[in-house]
Amino acid sequence: MSDRIEAGMTVRRKVLGDAHVDRAEAAKTDFDKPFQELITQGAWGTVWASDGISLRERSMLTLALLAATGNFEEIPMHIRATANTGASKTDVLEAFQHVAIYCGVPRANHAIKLAKQTYDEMD
Repeated sequence: MSDRIEAGMTVRRKVLGDAHVDRAEAAKTDFDKPFQELITQGAWGTVWASDGISLRERSMLTLALLAATGNFEEIPMHIRATANTGASKTDVLEAFQHVAIYCGVPRANHAIKLAKQTYDEMD
């Protein structure tokens, strides 16, 4: 296993939790194994593993970028991850308010709706 993949798995487990990563690993097939390695190495082992900014800040950036680009499917997963990264509900709302101003109210509105649903499930 490469150093970046190993680092990526460590950070991925820290951020998303063992249960989530174990489910994802169990669902991995020969078809998507190269993709899973790519995101583990690139996203988790390079970007998320960097000590340039905190995990809290990465959570906020990730949620804002997901909302801004309309990639809503991963928002609940990253809302759940805030329990591990230290991003508060206030942090998340602030990030989505930036999305509203710079990328559009409808995207921010939908992201907030998903966040509220996910927080309710978490409570």
